[in-house]
Amino acid sequence: MNNLMPIRAPGARPAQSGDMDGAAPEGVDLQRLIALFRRRLPLFLAVGLVVMVGAVIVTVRSTPLYTATSSLMINTRTETVVDAQAVLSGLSADTGVVDTEIEILKSRQLAQRVVETLKLEDDAEFNPALAEPGPIASVVGGIGTLFGAAAPDAARAQLTAVQAQKQKERVVDNVLGRLSVRRSGLTYVMNVGFTSRDPAKAARIANTFAERYLLEQLEAKFDATRQANSWLNTRLGELRGEVQQAEAAVEQYRTANNLLSASGATLTEQEISTYNQQLATVRATQAEAEARLRTARAQLSAGSNGDDVGEALGSQVVQQLRAQRAEVSGRVADLTSRYGPRHPDMLRAERELADIDAQIQAEIRRIISNLEAQVQVARERTGSMAGSLGSARGTLAANNAAGVRLNELQRNAESVKTLYESFLGRFQETSGSEGIEESDARIVSPAAIPTRASSPNVPLNLTLGLVLAMGAGFAAVVLAIMLDTGIITGEDIEHKFGLPHLGSVPLLSSVADPQDRDETPADYIIQKPLSSFAEAVRAMRASILFSRIGHTIQVITLTSALPSEGKTTTALCLARVAAQSGLRVILVDCDLRRRNVNRLLGVEPESGLVEVLNRTVSLDQATLLDEPSGARILPLAKNSFTPKDVFGTAAMDELLVHLRAQFDLVILDTAPVLAVSDTRLVAAKSDAVVFLARWRKTPEKAISASIRILEQSGAHIAGVGMTQVDMKAQARYGYGDAGYYYGDYKKYYAA
Repeated sequence: MNNLMPIRAPGARPAQSGDMDGAAPEGVDLQRLIALFRRRLPLFLAVGLVVMVGAVIVTVRSTPLYTATSSLMINTRTETVVDAQAVLSGLSADTGVVDTEIEILKSRQLAQRVVETLKLEDDAEFNPALAEPGPIASVVGGIGTLFGAAAPDAARAQLTAVQAQKQKERVVDNVLGRLSVRRSGLTYVMNVGFTSRDPAKAARIANTFAERYLLEQLEAKFDATRQANSWLNTRLGELRGEVQQAEAAVEQYRTANNLLSASGATLTEQEISTYNQQLATVRATQAEAEARLRTARAQLSAGSNGDDVGEALGSQVVQQLRAQRAEVSGRVADLTSRYGPRHPDMLRAERELADIDAQIQAEIRRIISNLEAQVQVARERTGSMAGSLGSARGTLAANNAAGVRLNELQRNAESVKTLYESFLGRFQETSGSEGIEESDARIVSPAAIPTRASSPNVPLNLTLGLVLAMGAGFAAVVLAIMLDTGIITGEDIEHKFGLPHLGSVPLLSSVADPQDRDETPADYIIQKPLSSFAEAVRAMRASILFSRIGHTIQVITLTSALPSEGKTTTALCLARVAAQSGLRVILVDCDLRRRNVNRLLGVEPESGLVEVLNRTVSLDQATLLDEPSGARILPLAKNSFTPKDVFGTAAMDELLVHLRAQFDLVILDTAPVLAVSDTRLVAAKSDAVVFLARWRKTPEKAISASIRILEQSGAHIAGVGMTQVDMKAQARYGYGDAGYYYGDYKKYYAA
């Protein structure tokens, strides 16, 4: 049950599940939680006791079992008798390897070998088919034998191969179910435990598991070594013949192709090396000549007269001509200054100068022609040398073509020889190491016969039983609280609906003496006006009258969500209590269908409310006097039901005005809100609406829906009151509620 709903002001709409602006949930009230637990304490104890008793019975009836443990350790150091690598390598001691060996110890194959070694198929503990039959099974078996059925031993002898295999598999399953293999912390030690009813048998089977595990390791290594030697021996014979054939093929090919060599290289290769050196020299000479020619041509192309060409600068002829030209140039300059350009000596000197320039240019052209001749000679030498080199290379290519096959034959011979030598060495190693293999683990501590039973562990079982009992009890309490949809305390009303709690009307049988429990609540108030029941009704009346500060509460509507919630009984009790206090009170029965007021008073009037509204009788004629209290009653006549709207008429308004003037308190007993729409009309005309809900019975959804309907009709809901409250149970349920302290104050009231 959700007890953390926000509290709202009177008349406000109850908070819905989809509201996002509601008040924040309150903090956890530890005492309230304790009260919730106290409500379901009998359920908690009952469920817990059942679970605890079951745990005790299981522990007492369990067969004692004994567990023996054998310890194995993976060898991190191995003995090296011969310096040779084993065919099947040893185990590394990392975590993955240890976990793998644990799984091997738990393997089905190993368990099957243990079963075969110890003949556990003939053990009734592991073979259910050999178990002694119970009394009923013995009788059935005897009857079957009388009618020709086979005896158990004969039946086992008649098992088919498939049935026998299935029976064997069941035995292996039972053995594996008793086996436990664990690693000891982060060490290399593995503990092999086995559980059995017989302590000696448990030790024997645990030791057998360890021994068979080591034996399997050795067998695996022996088999691997034998298989390797057999294969190597066969392979060596094949390789020996291949080596001989490969070497003979090399020699035959070398002789047939005359592939001779000196100093590791053939003669043709040495000739090509010489040609390569000479070709490089002539190519360098050619490149030099071409560079000089190319430079001279570039200078002439750039506009030079050839004076600055490198070859011309080094020519003796050009130097002499330049000296003569310098002399003639000086004379021309002198004549120019003396005679002018047209003088005969001047003209003769200029012709001489032009002749010298022509000679210089002719010499330069000769030099350029000489360079071109040098380039041509160099090119021819280079071509001749390249031709000789090409011829030598052709010869070498032919030799290389023949050498490719020779190299292939040599490589084949070398590879076959290397492989043969490798296999021969490995064969010698494995042959020398055969018979000295050792397992990769050893037994550290064999299993000893246990002296104490490992199961049942009485303290552990009882502890677990207690924990399960408490858990089951708490689960039952939580489930019961979740399934409890009714309201229990006044705090529930305030938290869930945001309305005040007006009071609780006790269940008469929970507060009255045994001899008074047959009385009706209305009569009990008259007989015991100072009882706790009468005081509870008076407290509700006071809460109703003070529910609207500043307003006079004169007309009260009592309603509920569903029928049979004590609404009419509460209304009559309120009328009698108010009348006893001296007020002028009238109770008006507004439930046209049920007429419960008549039933409680035991009367069947001829006229009533409907007749007054129809103005067929007067109010004084229709009202009855409740003689025990002095209150007035406006009932409903037997045939007063009408489909017309009688509560929304002006006659009803006039009647209420008249009742307000004549009485101090008007109590309207109406029909349930969800069942009849008339209640909405009546509620809107009253000063306050008292909504009644049956303790622990009326669903929360029905209450919320009814309150929403009343608020939509404009009625003022003074609060919610609870009816038929079991005060003895409320003393356990209602922490913070007045009923919680009922045991303390019940003696205060007069009997």
